[in-house]
Amino acid sequence: MYVSQVDMILRFGEQELIELTDRADPPADVIDQTVLDMAINDANGLIDTYIKNRYPLALDTAPRPLKRVAADIARYYLHDDHPTEQVEKAYEAALAYLKDVSAGRVSLGPAESGIQPTTADGAEMIAPDRVFGRDDTSFI
Repeated sequence: MYVSQVDMILRFGEQELIELTDRADPPADVIDQTVLDMAINDANGLIDTYIKNRYPLALDTAPRPLKRVAADIARYYLHDDHPTEQVEKAYEAALAYLKDVSAGRVSLGPAESGIQPTTADGAEMIAPDRVFGRDDTSFI
């Protein structure tokens, strides 16, 4: 999981999350955990589709940039059909960042633990066994 409820509250404030998730009638004036979890899970799933070609899933810890990206995407999803211009721009920037990560133009950098995530983009050479070698005198 790249972002948590606590991360979302710290970034956007509890009141905004209440307004975006509380769909009860009459309003309960609390964060609806089910609605928030759905947006977070959808954001995490989208991120995975972009990074799975370059990084093995699941990452041990979420690198700091992915937390921001996941939060921006989840917030966009919570706005349904009426995102503000600021929310839409943050979402588009998040997608652009993920595209750059997927293409290898941007690295996720070290995780919060300081360990660089291992990539799955190394070259692998496969060849048949050697026919001739330096010690082989059969061709003389």
